[in-house]
Amino acid sequence: MSQAFAALQNFLLKSSGLSLDREKQYLVEARLNPVIAQAGLNNLPELVARLETDPTLAKKVTEAMTVNETFFFRDRAPFEGFRKAILPELLEIRAQRRRIRLWSAACSTGQEPYSLAMILDEEARRLVGWSVDIVATDIAESVLKRAREGVYSHFEAQRGVPMSHLVRYFTKRKDQWAINQNIKARVDFRQQNLMSDFSHLGVFDVIFCRNVLIYFAPEQKRDVLARLTRALAPGGYLVLGAAESVIGYSGEFKPHGENRVILTRRGPGETAPARGAAV
Repeated sequence: MSQAFAALQNFLLKSSGLSLDREKQYLVEARLNPVIAQAGLNNLPELVARLETDPTLAKKVTEAMTVNETFFFRDRAPFEGFRKAILPELLEIRAQRRRIRLWSAACSTGQEPYSLAMILDEEARRLVGWSVDIVATDIAESVLKRAREGVYSHFEAQRGVPMSHLVRYFTKRKDQWAINQNIKARVDFRQQNLMSDFSHLGVFDVIFCRNVLIYFAPEQKRDVLARLTRALAPGGYLVLGAAESVIGYSGEFKPHGENRVILTRRGPGETAPARGAAV
């Protein structure tokens, strides 16, 4: 393994939690060659040498290496779980407060939080008199810009969106689809690195952190999960990706029914299993 690649691995681990194994060198070339060319550099060693002294370049490298694969209502099960299980339960247990806070962490170009906003709009009758906040964050300003604009290609819009939703929640603009203003207004997009302190975002009832932890090294997973626990209200819900688990990384969660991607935070007095045990 080259010294430059090893230095890049260390930089990405510290800056974004991304665990990059040496089999991914092809990925580094594909994603960083444009950054190298744009910066007027010749190769990876020159790029790595600049990372410590050039914050702008370091940010571009981090954004280039971050995975931004997403689409509307991705995997379906988490969204059906939110509609049929989480939301009814929250309407009951938060009846006195009448406020719900949702966080879409690592939201990429916005399809996940906009999917949640569409569900909330469909359930509007049940939410009369309630305040519902959706905070959506990502490490990359470039994808947040697209998310705030809420304009998607024909392929992106049709990918996961039923035709009834396209008609109801989007406006056609030539070969693109724009999210309607009433849905855009529901989402507060903010820049946030999960490796940095996010306590200022407040406490949430539901956190969607899907298909993110799978890319983190074990130590970073434990750290982020510990801080996500503190960001959840007691009894709050953590929604993970289909290939993700907290087993071996946190004992603060338990499964929610049969939907294995939805976890709930253990309440006071509930015994957490020993590390490495199943939740």
